[in-house]
Parts: sequence; C-alpha cells; structure tokens
Amino acid sequence: DNNINYFFGGAMEVLDPYIAEGKIVIPSGQTEKLQVATQGWSTEEAQRRMEDLISSQGYGPTGKKLDAVMSNNDSIAQGVANALQGVGGYTAGEGFPLISGQDCDITSVKNMIAGTQAMSVFKDTRVLAEQVLGMIQAVLKGEEPEINDTESYDNGTGIIPSYNCELIDCDINNYESVLLDSGYYTEADLAS
Repeated sequence: DNNINYFFGGAMEVLDPYIAEGKIVIPSGQTEKLQVATQGWSTEEAQRRMEDLISSQGYGPTGKKLDAVMSNNDSIAQGVANALQGVGGYTAGEGFPLISGQDCDITSVKNMIAGTQAMSVFKDTRVLAEQVLGMIQAVLKGEEPEINDTESYDNGTGIIPSYNCELIDCDINNYESVLLDSGYYTEADLAS
C-alpha cells in the first residue's frame, strides 16, 4: 500500500529532528519503514507486534514507561490498544499511552470515548464520494475535473493531479461535533 510512504515519510520528517536531539526516544530502535510496517493494516498483526514490543521492552504501568504509539490507521490502533490492555496490563484512562489512528472507525471512536485511543484523522467518506462523482461526471462530459493538488502524488511515471479533501483531527473533545452533529454516526452507533 503506497500510503505508507506518505504516512511514514511525513511522520518521520516531523519526528526525526526530535529523535536526533533525544527529545523523542524509540527504545526498540525500530525507526525504519520495513521494521514498523503492519502488513495489510491487520489488527491482529498490529496486536502481535505490540505484544512482542511489550515483552521485549518491558512496557507496562509498573514497567518501562510508554508515552505514545503512532498508528497509521484505526485497525492498527485497535490492535495496539488490545495488546496494551491484554499483555501490557494497562487500563483505560490516565497513564494509558497515546495512540493515534485514521478513519474514525466506530470501534476506534468507542476507544476514544473509553480512553484507549487519543485521536483519529477523519476523512468524511460522503465528501470523498461526492468529489469522486463530480470528477467522473466532468470526465464523462469531456471537461476537466476539479483539481487542487498538482504536486504531491507521483506514481513513478509522473505527477498525478488530484483533489485532496479536508482532514479533521478527531478526539474526545470534538468527536460529537465532527461525527454526531454532522450525521456521520448516531449515538446508537457509538453505544457500547
């Protein structure tokens, strides 16, 4: 999945200076893309990997402190949270390591509410679908589709013009306005 190049590359571009200065420490030393990638974005694989890190590094509420885990999507975040609560012995709430995600899956929103996931990047699929439909209709009419990015996406043969929809950082403080007030989810969807 080519997304890892954008997610990992972008994150490391921001984090590398802090790692170099010692302000952020990666105790496992695993900072290369192939070391940290989760095949198929699998919840189960992410959980196994986190369980291995917990065991090898001694993370836990009474062990070595773990501040945060960067997960590139919610299925990975869910596996990490499962491992931290299982093998790691962590309980939800204060002291639970911050876990990032992406997609605002129902399970991850419930995890945010429960205190086992800090945030998730929300991409409103209704907006994405509307934009894609508009682009297809323009092409079918022989018109130019609406584009707002002509620099970011290179498939190896050239830049691919694209349209980037708004990304929203969603967390416990704004999930109601972002996800419920917009009608994306209902309260029943998020009930335990």
